[in-house]
Amino acid sequence: MSTKSDDQSSAPVDPSESETTAANSTATTGETAVAADSRSPIAVIAGASGFIGGEVLTALRSRGYETRMIGRSPARSTVTWEDPDGIAELIDGADLLINLAGRSVGCRYTDANRQVIWDSRVDSTRALHAAVAAASAPPRLWINSSTATIYRHAMDRPQTEDDGDIGEGFSVDIAKAWEKEFFAGSLPATRRVALRMAIVLGDGAALNMLATAARSGAGGAQHEGWWFPHRRYRGIGPQASGPTVWRGHPPTHGRQRFSWVHIEDVLRAIRFIDEHEELSGPINVSNPQVSDNRSLMKALRKAVRMPVGIPAPRWLLETGMIVLRQESELVLKSRWVLPARLEAAGFDFRWTDIEAAAKHLLR
Repeated sequence: MSTKSDDQSSAPVDPSESETTAANSTATTGETAVAADSRSPIAVIAGASGFIGGEVLTALRSRGYETRMIGRSPARSTVTWEDPDGIAELIDGADLLINLAGRSVGCRYTDANRQVIWDSRVDSTRALHAAVAAASAPPRLWINSSTATIYRHAMDRPQTEDDGDIGEGFSVDIAKAWEKEFFAGSLPATRRVALRMAIVLGDGAALNMLATAARSGAGGAQHEGWWFPHRRYRGIGPQASGPTVWRGHPPTHGRQRFSWVHIEDVLRAIRFIDEHEELSGPINVSNPQVSDNRSLMKALRKAVRMPVGIPAPRWLLETGMIVLRQESELVLKSRWVLPARLEAAGFDFRWTDIEAAAKHLLR
């Protein structure tokens, strides 16, 4: 299986060097115009400090983009979220805007964390929307992160962009509000795409947590079952959905679906969307060969060479999640998501085998 990226290796051109050369040489007017046209397009990335954001940043630079960043830390960003005027200036004239900002969901869904997760997604998208709407030269393409968790717990059939069923509860309400803010109003000069990403496998928290379980011998299938009712998964926002008390799904016996995507295919999908102007709206970024929980954990055990994997019924899994300060939704919700629009447009996923992907990432 080939793992070579489609990204080109051409280095970005420094605009200041082009200007200096044109000013100090005896070049003709035509040569000066060529130098001006050689300036790199500008890509603005919000949330570049995370696992996915860092990979996107590197990929864009390798393709010749001049990159600028919006984030929380002045030391790691061109401008921060506290500077709306700076954000507006940064975006005006940019060619591409990618927003991956959002507090990690790798935490317990306490009331405080729930609100931060909401605010970090909805407020950042609202701030970018205002800047794009006010720009005299807005980006031609705005890609905003979303999540395949927007679909319901599905054991019966796959979910696509056109016939998927939107779910309910906390994570779904976050996704709905995120996309509502993103697609609000008219931005006629800017094509908008919401990336409904499945769980991204790479050097990130999700894979690392599951691989640690596999290495310890606790990497068996995770089983839905009884646990104390709780309110952490209740809906959020002005149109909160779902029950206020969570009582779990019916037993899945470790057969809950696990939709995933290799980080290399995420980068390739972003480039594909950039180059295909017919794509807009919500786009599922999820490997078409959906695994299930049993197969996932088996692949991870094989990758780390651990022959033993103790199954985890919900009561045992929840005990471990309390210690790890995580939520069991990551492995117990059945995510069965297919990338219908990407495939219809001609995109091919390179990483479709869960065992090959696990071996590659955990080697």
